[in-house]
Amino acid sequence: MRHSCAHLLAAAVLKLWPEAKPAIGPAIEDGFYYDFDFGNVKISDADFEKIEKTMHDLVKNWKSFERRELSKGEALELYKDNPYKRELIEEYANDGLTLYTAGLFSDLCRGGHTENPAKDLKHFKLLSVAGAYWRGNEKNKMLTRIYGTCFPTKNELEEYLTRREEAKTNDHRTLGRDLGLFVFTDLVGKGLPMLTAKGTAIRRELERFVVDEEIKRGYEHVMTPPLAKVDLYRTSGHYPYYKDTMYPPMNVDEEELILRPMTCPHHFQLYASRPHSYRELPIRYAECADLFRYEKSGELTGLMRVRMFCLADAHIICMKHQAVEEINRVLDLIEFINDTLGMKKGIDYRYRLSLGDRADTKKYFKDDASWDHAEKVLRQVLIDRDAPYYEAENEAAFYGPKIDIQVKNALGHEETAFTDQYDFVMPKRFHLTYTNEKGEEQEPIVIHRSSIGAFERTMAFLIEKYKGVFPVWLSPVQVKILPIADRHHAYVLQLHAGYIQAGIRSEVDLRSETLPAKIRDAQHEKIPYMIIIGDKEVESGTLSIRSRDGKTQNMKTDEFLTFIMDTIAKKT
Repeated sequence: MRHSCAHLLAAAVLKLWPEAKPAIGPAIEDGFYYDFDFGNVKISDADFEKIEKTMHDLVKNWKSFERRELSKGEALELYKDNPYKRELIEEYANDGLTLYTAGLFSDLCRGGHTENPAKDLKHFKLLSVAGAYWRGNEKNKMLTRIYGTCFPTKNELEEYLTRREEAKTNDHRTLGRDLGLFVFTDLVGKGLPMLTAKGTAIRRELERFVVDEEIKRGYEHVMTPPLAKVDLYRTSGHYPYYKDTMYPPMNVDEEELILRPMTCPHHFQLYASRPHSYRELPIRYAECADLFRYEKSGELTGLMRVRMFCLADAHIICMKHQAVEEINRVLDLIEFINDTLGMKKGIDYRYRLSLGDRADTKKYFKDDASWDHAEKVLRQVLIDRDAPYYEAENEAAFYGPKIDIQVKNALGHEETAFTDQYDFVMPKRFHLTYTNEKGEEQEPIVIHRSSIGAFERTMAFLIEKYKGVFPVWLSPVQVKILPIADRHHAYVLQLHAGYIQAGIRSEVDLRSETLPAKIRDAQHEKIPYMIIIGDKEVESGTLSIRSRDGKTQNMKTDEFLTFIMDTIAKKT
């Protein structure tokens, strides 16, 4: 239905702008889009009303989609003035070309349409317009992409549009700006976020939490350089596989260096620096590592998709028979972290078993037996845990299958947050070995995993989940002290200094504003506790406490300190 609606959009656009050149228009999650070359014409959402009206008028005469097979010559003649369609024709002519016609509009297409467009294509809405490079390549021309959606009923469409509007207010980009958590500037560069002191407070809490927890669970935290010789990634195989998403090499002192997109080769060099016995395994190297990946500018999205990020990464080098236990330990850790962050399994996140394609030897390492074994191991772990999961073809890493933890964003779309991967390739490429019980050299396997994912992306999920109303332990400011008059400033500053010494993130509002204005501003910042200090509080040594939900109570100074420190420590 949505694919058919993309045809309808193209028909309306060509009726209104006959000189426009349509490119491609697929169905996507929750809707569809179509890319056009409008030449010098600028299209905006102000044009949506007349486009939608034209769509409604046209579809009344669309009884069905008629299929016709075309020769390459016929197709090239039909689209002699459209370079985008001609490029597709040249690429796909050997697979057979088909043309679908509805009403007076025809388009090259592989099929998949509603049988009764006049009846089914009634409840649609155009959503946005954006620039998009032809075929996603920044070296190509920028086209105009129009997004839309379509539903079977009016109620479903209206419910979706309502959810979409709510999601806009919960978008981490909007909330992050309003709460002063991070900043982007053109002078620094696209996809390179700068965290403010408040945003850094959240990041610091997450990092302390995950590092402490990993050390408790037997990980060795290490530090490795954020760049390396290109040869390191040629050895691993990442350079040919991921070359397009890596930054260009730098020639320094006759060496070719590159910013690292992942840490695994560094960790393998740590392991290979000395011999190992089976008695030492598993060895678990962990690192909060800055990584650099070239993301196309059109795909950059706030903190969700950036060009530099810090990953809570780890590589577990173990014997083959230890894999099941180690994979389970990783999932235990991920579920513990998610539970602490308030993310509910099956609601906020689920698992994806990402599989390889045996036939695709260009993308995947050729070893059918190892692929079969690794996928069987991961699948059985998920089954035994009764985990909510689904399988996805062709989503594996080139060196083995993986379990991806898919988390929902504000729009309900899933993004990969954490991973648990089975690797049977890298030990071969880096000649990783251990001495077994018989004194023989043997090859281990590697479990790649990320416990809390990229801190930036996890922050984006949490901003949207909590709508900025973070749990106390994650709140950038945990206490704000509001003096009623200037004469209370000295007492307030003394309280503030005590909270800072106790490790509580405290601020003081010494502005010459009214108390209601100070309270309003603190609530806008979503600060958990506001402490109001006047004559009575100074004289009695008590605190008038207002929480961000509007409730008020009085507590003794020591009593509140114990309460909030306990709340922070328990991460409730």
